[in-house]
Amino acid sequence: MNDAVWIDGSWRRGSGDVFQNYCPATGDVAWEGASATAGDVHDAVESARRAFHGWSRMPQSERTAILEAYADEIGKRTDAIAEAISKDMGKALWESRGEAATMKAKVAVSIAAQVERAGGKVQEAAFGSMHLTHRAHGVMAVYGPFNFPGHLPNGHIVPALLAGNTCVFKPSELGPSVAAIMADAFAAAGLPAGVLNIVQGGRETGGALLNADINGLLFTGSANTGVFFHKHFAGRPEVILALEMGGNNPLIIWDPADVDAAADIAAQSAFLTTGQRCSCARRVILPEGAFGDAVIEAIVARAKGLKIGAWDEDDIFMGPLVSEQAATNAVEFQMMLSKKGGQSLRRLKRMDRGGGFVTAGVIDVTNATDIPDEELFGPLMQIIRVPDFNSALERANATRYGLSGGLISDDDALWIQAHSEMRAGLLNRNRPTAGASGAMPFGGPGLSGNFRPGAYYAADYSAWPQASQVSQTATRMTAQGFPK
Repeated sequence: MNDAVWIDGSWRRGSGDVFQNYCPATGDVAWEGASATAGDVHDAVESARRAFHGWSRMPQSERTAILEAYADEIGKRTDAIAEAISKDMGKALWESRGEAATMKAKVAVSIAAQVERAGGKVQEAAFGSMHLTHRAHGVMAVYGPFNFPGHLPNGHIVPALLAGNTCVFKPSELGPSVAAIMADAFAAAGLPAGVLNIVQGGRETGGALLNADINGLLFTGSANTGVFFHKHFAGRPEVILALEMGGNNPLIIWDPADVDAAADIAAQSAFLTTGQRCSCARRVILPEGAFGDAVIEAIVARAKGLKIGAWDEDDIFMGPLVSEQAATNAVEFQMMLSKKGGQSLRRLKRMDRGGGFVTAGVIDVTNATDIPDEELFGPLMQIIRVPDFNSALERANATRYGLSGGLISDDDALWIQAHSEMRAGLLNRNRPTAGASGAMPFGGPGLSGNFRPGAYYAADYSAWPQASQVSQTATRMTAQGFPK
């Protein structure tokens, strides 16, 4: 039994019901503990509130030094982090190791962003000087997703703490294990008690945190949940919201392009992390004719050839989906597309080994009708054939989302047009859609977020600017019509 509540720098058992998380590869219990109740959440928020005064007033250099020490501690725990992530949600171990490395690297990137985007400056003026500083918001609620249960919440927590905020972190109930390792690393780095608190649990725990006395909510997850959060805080502009909500992402492939290279990029865009990345390509748009036919044939060959297995098996590309329910949802989504006129080119199927294991699927939906504009979190690529490039751009933009997109083509003119017209916060050329640099912003318009991109731009929502005009002494003021 794991302790589920970390408050004031120590663990305790949650006061709620016991819940379990099962490894989707083996069915074994990966984590078990009692969830945090509303009372536990209240205690966590109050702890963060008490810690805020001292942490926010600590010199920036001291906060930065603690976060740098945290990066070192994360580096010492890379193997433990990777194994915890893979056991929880099934990700291939090589990917989880990459996630752990990214968690460490996030600190240096966040420090640079803090200086560049939320630092201070002084400018001389006739009356004295003008000062720009940045102030922390207060207590930030951080909701973690299951697909990157270490990296993505870490990407909110690190810049928030650097700016002087304190945090209450609710991990996904499908990826709870890495939180304890993060807490241990923070404690070893010297983070003062109460600056970060953790509450484990599901919907009820998340709801309690939503209704607590918080100053900000930092979220990565589904559009439905993000929209619910946005409505919940309607009319409360004093609460900062940073919402990253996924996408129904398009990838255009156009001649001239190397067929095999295009197929490689498309398959990795769609099937990395078993399709469980918000930046995965969901819709691949191709021209009618021989070039498009050749690319599709090559994509299907790659879908058939992917090595799928448990997280600790050698040389696998793809692990299982996060749960049996997720596998069922993927099969049902594919069936829905087929009923609406989609033609299966490579069927996504449940594998004989059970759990969340599915094969990668490819379905041609060119002649399908009434396809919902939804994000399926799974390895299912939708193919769309169009007669010309303008039609490709039109289909690419036919979505309520706007997170990522891409163009595979050697034609510079096509890239210039696509770069000008495609509506996506992450827009790549001849690169997979399912990847982003922490040194750049991460986010997009529409249902993909609320225009508060994360990654390098997380510094923007972690602090608010304060402008001051400063004179050393008070002097008499004059103005036309003002009494002397």
